[in-house]
Amino acid sequence: MKRSQINQILADAAAFIAQHGQHLPGFANWSPEDLVARVRSDARQIMDRRLGWDITDYGAGRFDEMGLFLFTTRNGDLSERDSGTGMLYAEKIMISRRDQLSPMHTHVHKVEDIINRGGATLAIELFGSDDAGNFAQDRGCTVACDGIARTVAPGDKLMLAPGESVTLRPGDWHAFWGEGGDVLIGEVSTVNDDLTDNIFREPIGRFATIEADVAPTHLLVSDYDDWVTQG
Repeated sequence: MKRSQINQILADAAAFIAQHGQHLPGFANWSPEDLVARVRSDARQIMDRRLGWDITDYGAGRFDEMGLFLFTTRNGDLSERDSGTGMLYAEKIMISRRDQLSPMHTHVHKVEDIINRGGATLAIELFGSDDAGNFAQDRGCTVACDGIARTVAPGDKLMLAPGESVTLRPGDWHAFWGEGGDVLIGEVSTVNDDLTDNIFREPIGRFATIEADVAPTHLLVSDYDDWVTQG
């Protein structure tokens, strides 16, 4: 993805979030230089816990067709997750555009509530796992939608209206997109680890490859290592 495209997506996402009465934390407005300076002084947690802006096209170069906008607002760390004490939760704001696929995947550790915070309908396609935890074309799964058990046949879709949610556990394979329009999504989960905890059905990447045609408006979480540790 070109950096100019990413900058525009960030601006559009901020406007869409505000349109639905939501607000991002103050560090969302930091310039790259300000973020680097603060991470090196009093805001190291932003880098260590990978808080902030995130855009992916899953390495396919077709963001409008397959991609996702995310902003991680809070997150524990893996040592806390593994010890079972401390900050064991994470929260994200996401935007799934109309017909923009987030491809089929599951997680090794993460349990997540996916919440339609506003906009159009969120469509979630579901499959279960085989006994080894692999994608199973012939297995459905049972999930909780706002506390109500739903048994979903393999490949069936949940259609979440604004305000509705689903709890997904490891082994619940899922893909999702905006149905009929763009959707503002909330994710409340156990500790988030986008580096190792996402298992995709197809061999695709989690992060975009960026072409630096212009300077960044804001850094993405995938920029942090280069800008903070090598800059």
